[in-house]
Amino acid sequence: MVIEMAETARQKRITGRVMHEFKHGELKSGPGGKGGKVKSRRQAVAIALEEAGDSKYQSGRRNRRNLKRTERKESEGRTGQQEREGKSHVGARGKRESTAAMSGKNARKPTARGKKAANSRAHRTDGHTRQELYANAQRRDIEGRSKMTKRQLENALGLH
Repeated sequence: MVIEMAETARQKRITGRVMHEFKHGELKSGPGGKGGKVKSRRQAVAIALEEAGDSKYQSGRRNRRNLKRTERKESEGRTGQQEREGKSHVGARGKRESTAAMSGKNARKPTARGKKAANSRAHRTDGHTRQELYANAQRRDIEGRSKMTKRQLENALGLH
């Protein structure tokens, strides 16, 4: 049996995750998983390609809709794998993959000292609003100013 696999990296990751769920008996069919566990590898592949928006049996529009639905499902932590592993976000690079309540090994809780420092930075009265700093950067024609935070604008203008 020749299997046509997904194209983009995101689609490959989705396909891999669905096949992982199948292998571990977590993949269910039908709306809300009411169809029961998937037993057939062929059905698992079909579900994987559909979730990845790469099914040859669906229109481009339908495939895009399916991919967006899968992205929402992953970001909300509603995949079988996430529910079993207690993760709230798939591939959370630089973000928490599981909450402290789930006692995840990479769930970091800000310390009281860290909270205080962040709060004092945010509410520091240095006399300039972000808009004022942006206008100054505009006058000086600084590259990438529109995407900069207040702090980045201060650094670019040499105020700190």
